[in-house]
Amino acid sequence: LALELGADVVELDVHLSRDGHPMVIHDEQLDRTTDGHGLVGEHTLEQLRGLDAGAWFDPRFTGQRVPTLDEVLAWAAERNGPPHLAIEIKNAPIYYDGIEAKIVELLARHGMRERTLVISFDHHALRRIHELDAGLPTGVLYACRPADPTALAIAAGAQVLEPHWSFVTSADVAAAHAAGLRVVAWATTEPLVLRSLIAAGVDGVATNHPEVLADILRDG
Repeated sequence: LALELGADVVELDVHLSRDGHPMVIHDEQLDRTTDGHGLVGEHTLEQLRGLDAGAWFDPRFTGQRVPTLDEVLAWAAERNGPPHLAIEIKNAPIYYDGIEAKIVELLARHGMRERTLVISFDHHALRRIHELDAGLPTGVLYACRPADPTALAIAAGAQVLEPHWSFVTSADVAAAHAAGLRVVAWATTEPLVLRSLIAAGVDGVATNHPEVLADILRDG
């Protein structure tokens, strides 16, 4: 659906199952978006595969399962163009030992290194990604206005700044570009805000409604 609505990149979040499989689900808890209970990391792959992750949202999606990152990468790799992927490592408040190595290995296996950006609020995790594969692009997520965003990226070995939209200024975007960094803001659907971000010179915007942004871009 994201591709049909005009998105260039599909963002997803990854947690580890109890038996070490990267699972694509937003929350560390199962309760909000599945018929399961407790932490993702307390359940095995087999247990997670048995959960319904769609009925809570709409009866039309009854039977939707929690996909593995392996499955999503296989789906994306079949397509030559879009989608590119932005994989968020969802460390904190649960920290997953070894999740970085598993992501790096899966990206290499599916030939998706060139089409993936790994992002996280846990900048230590991004630094580990950089140590494992210095050629894999990463982005530092944050919801503040750092005194030196460039230093933040350099410390994590990242190439992209990912600030919350409310902390984006045209001066900061210009400084990031001068340092060779890209800026991708998140996450808004408000047309006035989207236009202000475009005017500020950002390289991308994460939004739950890509069709709104696509319409604005088409209108110039």
